[in-house]
Amino acid sequence: MGSARNFRSLLIRAGWPPRTRLARIAFFILSLDVALYIVERIVRLWGRSGSTLDGWVTLLTFVSAILFSWLSVRVLREKLLWRLRNRLIVTYVFIGVIPVVLLVTLSATAIYLFAGQFATFIVTSGVQSELHTIEAANSAVAHGLAVEFDRGVTPEVSAFERLRQEDKEWADRQVAVWLNGKLALNSALPGTTSMSPPASAKLPFSNVVRDRDQLSLRSAIEVPVRQGKLLVVSSEPLDEQLLTKLASNLGEVTLYTAKGKRLEKQQPNGSKTTSGYELDTSGVVPVLTAGTVPPPSRAADRAVTFPTSVGVVDWNSGSSDIPALVSVQTRLSVLYDRLFASLGNFAPLVESVLIFMLVAFALIELVALFIGVRLTRTITWSVAKLYKATQFVNRGDLSHRILIKSKDQLATLETSFNSMTASLEKLLEEQKEKQRLENELVIAQEVQAQLFPKEIYQLESLEVHGFCRPARTVSGDYYDFLAINQSKLTLAVGDVSGKGISAALLMATIHSAVRAYQQETIPAAGVPVAAGVGSSLVSADAWNGNDISPGAMLSLLNHQLYESTPMEKYATLFLGVYDGLSRTLTYSNGGHLPPIIICPDGAIHRLEAGGMVVGLFDNLSFNEGTAPLRPGDIFLAYSDGVTEPENDFGEFGEARLIDLVRENQHLPLIRISEIVSAAVYDWIGANEQPDDITLVLARAR
Repeated sequence: MGSARNFRSLLIRAGWPPRTRLARIAFFILSLDVALYIVERIVRLWGRSGSTLDGWVTLLTFVSAILFSWLSVRVLREKLLWRLRNRLIVTYVFIGVIPVVLLVTLSATAIYLFAGQFATFIVTSGVQSELHTIEAANSAVAHGLAVEFDRGVTPEVSAFERLRQEDKEWADRQVAVWLNGKLALNSALPGTTSMSPPASAKLPFSNVVRDRDQLSLRSAIEVPVRQGKLLVVSSEPLDEQLLTKLASNLGEVTLYTAKGKRLEKQQPNGSKTTSGYELDTSGVVPVLTAGTVPPPSRAADRAVTFPTSVGVVDWNSGSSDIPALVSVQTRLSVLYDRLFASLGNFAPLVESVLIFMLVAFALIELVALFIGVRLTRTITWSVAKLYKATQFVNRGDLSHRILIKSKDQLATLETSFNSMTASLEKLLEEQKEKQRLENELVIAQEVQAQLFPKEIYQLESLEVHGFCRPARTVSGDYYDFLAINQSKLTLAVGDVSGKGISAALLMATIHSAVRAYQQETIPAAGVPVAAGVGSSLVSADAWNGNDISPGAMLSLLNHQLYESTPMEKYATLFLGVYDGLSRTLTYSNGGHLPPIIICPDGAIHRLEAGGMVVGLFDNLSFNEGTAPLRPGDIFLAYSDGVTEPENDFGEFGEARLIDLVRENQHLPLIRISEIVSAAVYDWIGANEQPDDITLVLARAR
């Protein structure tokens, strides 16, 4: 099982099964091709022809080769070109290397073709030079013979024999003269065939001719004489001697010509005579080779082989359809010497200039290659460093920084990446800190929720209800109900300056202090109520039994907050003690919005007795007031978060609050609280809640 799983994973890594449509089509066609090939082999084993299957196998093989070639290109492109470095290399190959290779190949081909053309030009120009020489000599001979014939003197062949002996150029040359179509003179060499007059050549004539199976350089001219027309033909065989002369200081020259055979005719007496000559145009054969290829003068002295054609006219028919072929094999150094021979002393200077240009171009190419490689490496290094940095970021390591060594755009990109990671690292730290603070706020919210009264002790003659909704996670508003005994209850409503955690902490301090002071025992007369109160003394009259009066409690709280909080921190606080036996509310208001008593007949009474805010100044005293609570009267205390929210119509306002409570005073207190809070939320609308909303209700019964 393990080996099977390993084999399967190996196939998956190799790309099997095929995932793309093109790959599936390619493998399907290949499978069909293999199946048809097997069938074709089986058919042939049975002795039957499988030509039809052969065609299909060939076609499918061709299609499969094309498809798999394309798939190979795609795989190479995906694997090889994934890295930017390889992409740049391929780009430089296409932009720089391939054009250079093409230019070098084109230059080398052009040099080779030029060298070959120049080599064959030397040979063909030598042939033309020989033809011009023969033509000039033939013209001179013709005009000289014309003078002799006009004088009535018949020239003798011995004159040409003497000319051959005196001039080497006439050693193999023969001259034939016809007067009015009749042979008048023939200086044919022993063992050679006599020439015949041209069949259809346009006079004057000068060209390479094929006369039977021989190639010759021949010139013909016709001049008028008194007896009629004098035709003079000079001919020199294109033999090894002439070819050697042409190959001198050049290399090896080979002459190719068409095959030919003589046509013979049987005579009545049994002898055979030549009746003509026939060419075989199916191929050419080398007939002459002269000269040798010179040895190389240097390592780069390459051999050059190049063919060319030489126009040949058939002497008997005048046709020029079958030329001769000349192949020249030589060295570049020989052609170079022949080319610059005419420059004389300037040849070394030209050679030096060419060598200097070659070296300069090579140096420029090397410098360009070096600069290209350096630029490529800077790009690939930057991309590689960025890729490596992204791997660190992907693993969560935002402390990694790229080392910047350049001052280009890529360096700016690397700087931006470092700045981004630093910002991300800082953002994550801030997010962690924010999350920690939010967690602490949640804990503070839970703790603060425990500070608000959960189970409210209701007196027989008074029912109470409180509600607080923070503007943020925690609140700076405060309310509390503290049962003193079965007939007394302390009501506390406050608002701490500011919002958030600092206000919540100060609210918790006030909450703890109020509860602590509420449980204080009666101090001796004349004893300071707290250290640092100074001359402010609370007499025994400020205490009722074990209960501290609201004014004295505000004085104690004011001193404590003044000593323990910054100057800008303060609170408004209303404290009231309800006595169920006398149905009176004894209170003191420390700068809070005056609570309101709403009577069943709609009359209202504001509870304003007290003093300044708590904690702003030391040594403050707070007045106290009393208010009766008759059955049906509603006590209403609230924070500024209820009356101060604004919209396009202005503030919610105290009057609207009083009207809502007055209209619904017959409902349960919790229902009145819900109606008021809903009205405030509707008034705020989609805006953010500006302040904490606190509402305290009490109803005498």
